[in-house]
Amino acid sequence: MYKYQEIRLQIVSSEAQLVHPDREFLIYPLGCTVILKNISDGKQQILLGHTSSVSCLSVSKSSKATIIIWNYAERGIHAKLDLHKTTVEAVAFSPSDKYLVSLGGPDDNRIVVWNIETKLPICVSSALLRSSEPCLTLQYFNTNDDFFVSAGSGTIQIWKLNLTDRKIHPTGCNTGKLKRIVKCLEDDQFLFCGTTSGDIMKINLKSALLSNSGPVIGPLSLGVNVVKILKSGDLLVGSGAGVLALCSKTSFKPLKKVQLEKGVTSITGSDEEQQFFIGTEAAQMYRFSLEDFTAEAISSSHSSAVRDVAIPSGTSELFATCSNDIRLWSVKKPKEVLCITVPHVTCNALDFMVDGSSIISAWDDGKIRVFTLETGRLMHTIHSAHKQGVTAIAGTRDGRRIISGGGQGEVHVWELLPHNHRLLGIMKEHKAAVLCVKVTKDDKECVSASQDGTCVIWDLVIKLMKASTLRTVCYHPEEFQILTSGTNSKIVYWMVFEDSPIRVVDGSLYGSINDMDVTQDGKYFVTGGEDQQVRVWDYVKGVVTHVGRAHGGSITSIKVCPNSRVLLSTSADGGIIRWKFPHPSS
Repeated sequence: MYKYQEIRLQIVSSEAQLVHPDREFLIYPLGCTVILKNISDGKQQILLGHTSSVSCLSVSKSSKATIIIWNYAERGIHAKLDLHKTTVEAVAFSPSDKYLVSLGGPDDNRIVVWNIETKLPICVSSALLRSSEPCLTLQYFNTNDDFFVSAGSGTIQIWKLNLTDRKIHPTGCNTGKLKRIVKCLEDDQFLFCGTTSGDIMKINLKSALLSNSGPVIGPLSLGVNVVKILKSGDLLVGSGAGVLALCSKTSFKPLKKVQLEKGVTSITGSDEEQQFFIGTEAAQMYRFSLEDFTAEAISSSHSSAVRDVAIPSGTSELFATCSNDIRLWSVKKPKEVLCITVPHVTCNALDFMVDGSSIISAWDDGKIRVFTLETGRLMHTIHSAHKQGVTAIAGTRDGRRIISGGGQGEVHVWELLPHNHRLLGIMKEHKAAVLCVKVTKDDKECVSASQDGTCVIWDLVIKLMKASTLRTVCYHPEEFQILTSGTNSKIVYWMVFEDSPIRVVDGSLYGSINDMDVTQDGKYFVTGGEDQQVRVWDYVKGVVTHVGRAHGGSITSIKVCPNSRVLLSTSADGGIIRWKFPHPSS
């Protein structure tokens, strides 16, 4: 097994971001993995164990952990608790860490109380009770192991644990005529409920009665996502519109506000240090100072699936990734150098021009956009390049032409002029979307792979090679062979001047191989796909030399830096991982 060294650059969404009680690590989910990020130096560790996306997270207040419970000190699994169906909506530890309470999703609708020591369920109850409305969240009392609260659409229940009869007994909270959908809970002496209506309800836990609600005027836009109680009694509140507000403990009126990018999804930290960490739907992570009420962005990333990765020719210092935007990164440090955003469209693929002056990009609105590498300024746009979106792109080494593939299966050749562009050729052979385009070093040929199961080498049309549905293709550095792969998990070697395969090897455990790349010396190639594993292959022997597992979603693209020291991979969960390449560079 490949003992990899990886750096996770960021997350899709900080929906469950927590600070461990030792104040050294931030903990958050990414796909089916859990990330531990050192606050001081940014180094990361990845915990593997889940088989589907992590939907909620809780950290116990004193033990070494978090339906997987993780041993924090050993970075290993303490227990796997399997009882809920399909999804788990929320989890919470009791104050003394004796119990864990979990809430199943819409297909389950059960609340389970677990004994952490025995790793067994104590009791199970329906979360719906007399109501058909779903339960959305829960929270343990801060000072009592026997009580917790659940809430959702129009209902708030206080539950009492009875160990004698191994049952939990609910008491409904009376909110009068005020009916709300509760998204989040926080309790001290009172229970504070954040709602989708943008107001906060204050519940007396002893009487189970509504004590207060507000703000009466100007509720927070797009709902209250997160509530954090400060020692002063005031509330730190995050809204769906990205507003982080300090709200009065009596009227809930916002006293101070700061605007963040997109909706706030998590608030973690302590007002003892006057410092909090804020996560947002834009995959931004902020360090927030309560003293001067300012938020500093400390990390950022794509907020949806990363579709492609590209490395400039002749350098291993930078790389770029694309999703709903384009981001340029430093290879040595997990740091964003440049972000290029085009509203309301998605970038499907990108490449660097060989001279290093620009980034060419393929977009789902059918346009090709060229940006400067230094500033991200839009230099050139080719409108209506393909009718069903531009799905693949590559630049020639002379820097004058762009090869693009489209959703209808056409391959176009474009010439870039000083202030315009010209369509040089339209090549029709594929019957479905073109997913990959590569160009030879002499710019005389290019190869394209399509969803229709064909791989075509173009000089007009020289060869047509058919396989299963293809997703990726690449040249050997000496350009006498090409490799293809796709949905059948097979890797196929082809001679450039023949239309029959010369070797076929099994490429993955299951699912498609989505991308591959060959090292510049031609000794090795790398693959990644739906099985979430990065594989390094000996090119001549056709065998796997190393396997790396760290992604929490399907791998979408993979590249080896020119110096063959660093391997970059991206995934559908928004993850970007930098690996230490296992073989020495020649």
